[in-house]
Amino acid sequence: MSDNPPISDPEVRPGEQVLATYERYTEAQRAVDYLSDNQFPVEDLRIVGSDLHLVEDITGRVTKGRAAAAGAAGGALFGLLLGLLVGLFTFGPVWLGLLLGGLIIGAIAGAVSGFLGHWATGGQRDFASVTGVTARRFDLLSADRSAPQARRLLAELR
Repeated sequence: MSDNPPISDPEVRPGEQVLATYERYTEAQRAVDYLSDNQFPVEDLRIVGSDLHLVEDITGRVTKGRAAAAGAAGGALFGLLLGLLVGLFTFGPVWLGLLLGGLIIGAIAGAVSGFLGHWATGGQRDFASVTGVTARRFDLLSADRSAPQARRLLAELR
């Protein structure tokens, strides 16, 4: 944690002060929790993440087969739900036929759709990933009127 506020931060509004800067969001949360536990008016606080970075973790290759399998799974689920919906109005063995028929037809349609969708991209973006945004620092901001009390309480936390 750093006590030095940034020189010029566009996220600091008029009537606000930077109380502390943390490297991790959980540290800023812990400070707010401590202030809350000590009856501080937490509605005067804000946590602002700065120096944002987009992080994309590659989870694997997407082949035509994998795209078809994912499409088949989604299509099977959709077909099963559609079969259940239509099956609400039937009795006996027809109900089971609607469920299985919806599942099979949905899986086939989904597989074809997944395969064609991947094929149509022409090899662009043939990988799967998870994307997130991270911040390098987290400023704990307070309204001017309650900043002295917050600083006093945060000094006890350290």
